[in-house]
Amino acid sequence: MDNPTSEESFLAHTPHEGEWDYLIPHLRRVAHLSGELGKAIGAEELAYTIGLWHDLGKFTPEFQRYIRAVAAKEKALRAPHSMSGALFAHALLTKLGVPWEEIVLPIAGHHSGLGSRATLEQELLHSARSSETVINDTRERVNRFALLPRSFERIQSELTRRDGTGREMLVRMLLSVLRDADWLATESHFTPEAAESRMAWPRVEDLARRFRTAFREKFAGAEDNALNRIRAEVHQKCLQAALGPRGIYRLTVPTGGGKTLSSLAFGLNHAGTRRVIVALPYTSIIDQTAREYREVLGADAVLEHHSQVEAAADENEDPEAVRIRLATENWDAPVVVTTTVQLFESLMHRRTSRIRKIHNVAGSVLILDEVQMLPPGLLAPITDVLKTLVDDYDVTLVLSTATQPAFQDVPGLRELGGVEIVPGYREHFEQLRRVDYERLPDAVTWEELAEDVARYDRAMVVLNTRRDALRLIDALPEDRKASAFHLSTLLCGAHRRKILDEIRSRLSSLKPVLLISTQVVEAGVDISFPVVFRATGPLDRIVQAAGRCNREGELPGMGRVVIFEAAEGGTPRGPYKVGIEKARLLLRENPPESLHDPDFHREYFRRLYADLNLDEHGIQASRERLDYPTVAQSFRMIEEDTVPVVVPYEDAEERLAQWLARPSRRAWQRLQPYIVGLHDSERLRLEKNALLKQVSDGLYQWTEEEGYDAKFGLKEVMRDPSDLIPPEELSRF
Repeated sequence: MDNPTSEESFLAHTPHEGEWDYLIPHLRRVAHLSGELGKAIGAEELAYTIGLWHDLGKFTPEFQRYIRAVAAKEKALRAPHSMSGALFAHALLTKLGVPWEEIVLPIAGHHSGLGSRATLEQELLHSARSSETVINDTRERVNRFALLPRSFERIQSELTRRDGTGREMLVRMLLSVLRDADWLATESHFTPEAAESRMAWPRVEDLARRFRTAFREKFAGAEDNALNRIRAEVHQKCLQAALGPRGIYRLTVPTGGGKTLSSLAFGLNHAGTRRVIVALPYTSIIDQTAREYREVLGADAVLEHHSQVEAAADENEDPEAVRIRLATENWDAPVVVTTTVQLFESLMHRRTSRIRKIHNVAGSVLILDEVQMLPPGLLAPITDVLKTLVDDYDVTLVLSTATQPAFQDVPGLRELGGVEIVPGYREHFEQLRRVDYERLPDAVTWEELAEDVARYDRAMVVLNTRRDALRLIDALPEDRKASAFHLSTLLCGAHRRKILDEIRSRLSSLKPVLLISTQVVEAGVDISFPVVFRATGPLDRIVQAAGRCNREGELPGMGRVVIFEAAEGGTPRGPYKVGIEKARLLLRENPPESLHDPDFHREYFRRLYADLNLDEHGIQASRERLDYPTVAQSFRMIEEDTVPVVVPYEDAEERLAQWLARPSRRAWQRLQPYIVGLHDSERLRLEKNALLKQVSDGLYQWTEEEGYDAKFGLKEVMRDPSDLIPPEELSRF
C-alpha cells in the first residue's frame, strides 16, 4: 500500500477503462445519493450515514489484496466486507446509546439481504472480541477521512418516529435506498451510459397535461348514452377527489364504468404525486391496462413490470429498451403497472434485488385494482403495510373494484375504510345492469348441465377446477364438441390468445361457440356471451363471470347468468372454499338479484373475513421481532412454489434456443407466451417420468411432443394452478 493516509490508497471497485473506483469517494458518493433518496422516506440522515458506512469493511487489508488481485486477473480468496462495516457501526452506536438496528441491519445485508435482528446481534457479539483490531482500524480511518454522520441529533429524531411494524418497514426502506444508491454509484463508474439512460422519463405533471389532451380527443363526439354519461361522471369525480388530501380512497365502479382511465386521472392530478403505481392481479389485465395507458400518455411514459425472470442486458438493445430495463430494477418511472404479487412480495421480501425498488413507492399514488382479490390469510400484514405506507411514506392509496371488500366492517382492517370517490356508485350499478341472475334449485349432473348448455349456440361455463371443465366437455353431445373450446392455465398464453381470437370471431359472426373454462377467464378477458353458467363460487367471482355476459349491453334485452351446483364438482381448497360456503349460504337466504346490490357484497366479505385467520402465518409477530427471513418465507401470495415450463407450441422451441444462446429482455419476452406455470410437486413427478427437463436455472422444457394437446394444453397434468389457488395469484403464470 503506497500511502495509508491517502484517499487513493483504498480501492472500492476494479478499474473501468483504466480508471479505479476509489473507496472514499465511493462512500461519499453513495452517502450523498442515499441522503437525497432518503428525503422521500423521511430519513435523510439515517440514509446518509448508512451510505457513508456501508463499505467500511473494504478498508481491511484482506479486501484490498482481493480487489487488486481481481484487477490483475490473479486467483484470490474472496473477502466479504459487509460484516466488518456492521461491526464498526454496532460498536459505535451501542457505545453512544443509539439504537443500532436501523443502521446495522441494512449495512450487514446490503449484498446478502436482510437477516434476523436476533441472529445478527449474536453474530456481532460473537465476532466483536476477535475483530477488535478491525473495529479500531476502521474507527481510525473514519476519523481520519471525516466519514462521520452530519448530525447525531437528527439521526436520533428519525429513529424515534417509528416503532413496531413501522420500524420494520423503515429498515426495509433504508436498505432499499442504500441498495439503489450503491448500484447507481457503481453503475456510474462501470457503465456511465446507463446512468444517462435513466434520466429520460417525463415528469408526472407533464403526463397530466398529455392525458387531458388525449382524453378529450379520445372521447370527442362520443355517443350520448347512459354508459358514457356514467363514465364521464366517474371521470369528473376522480378529478375532483384528486384535489383532496393525501390518504386512502375507495373507487367503486361497475364493470364498464371507466375506472381504468379515471383512476389514472386521479393519480396524475393528485397533489404531491411522485409517480403512479397500478397493481393488478392478472398479467392479462396488465397487458391491456398498459396498452390503454400508452394510448393516452405515449410509449415513453409507462413501465410494465411482471416478468417471471429478470432478463439480462442485450448489447443490441435500443435506448428505449435500455431505459425500460433499467427502470424495472428500481421503478424509477412516472407510471408503473405491475402485479399485486410483484408489489407485495417486494415490500415483504429480504432479497436486495427485490427490495431495491420499494423506496420509490414513497410519495406515489398506489392504485390497487380488483382489491377484493387480495389473499385473506395475508390481509392483516398487507393492510398494516398499506397503512404504514400512507402514514409514514406519503402514499395515497386507491382501492379500486366493483365489489369493495368492506374493510371498514372488519376489526383490524377498519383503518383502510377510506373516502369514497364516487358517493353515488349505487345508482351506477342499477343503471348499468346488463344481466339477470338466476340460481338452479337443485344440483345438476354433468350430463344434465351439458344438455342445458348445448341448447344455446353461444354460451360460456366457468367451473371451479380443470377436472370439472374436462368432465363437462366429455358430457357434451358429439355434435357440439366441435364448437366447444377450453381455457385454463395449463394452456400457454399464446395458445389462450389464439383460442380467444377464434372465440371472438365466432361471437361476432354469430357462429356456434361454447367456452368451458376455469376461473382464468373471469377477469381481464374482453369477451361477451349472451349466456353464462357459473358453478357456485366466491361471490365476487360470480360477479366477475357475469362481467363476460352482455358486456357492452349489445343484446336487445338482458343477458342470462345461471348459478348452479355441480353434483360431482370439485372445490379448490383454503379461503376459496370458505368463500364458496359463504356465497352458498347468502344465495339461499336472498334472491339472486341481490348480486346487483353492492351492500350484498359488503355483507359477504364481512362474513368471510370473520371466519378466516387474516394472519394465518403469524407474520405480524415476526415483523415486530425484525425477523426478516421468517417474514419472507411466510409471506407467500402463491403458497406452493411454481416453475416456468416451455411447452411445445408453435415456434416455442426456436424461441427457447434463442433465449438459451443469448439471454436478453427481448428474447425472454418472445419466449414468455409459450410458458406454463406448474406446481413444484408436479414438476418432480414429471421429471421422474422424463416428461420435463431443466434447461437453465429455474426454467424447464416439456419433452413430450404429443403431451401438449391442441384443445386442452398439458394433458398429463391435472393440477391446474387455478384449481388450487385463487385467480388473483395467477399473475405469475
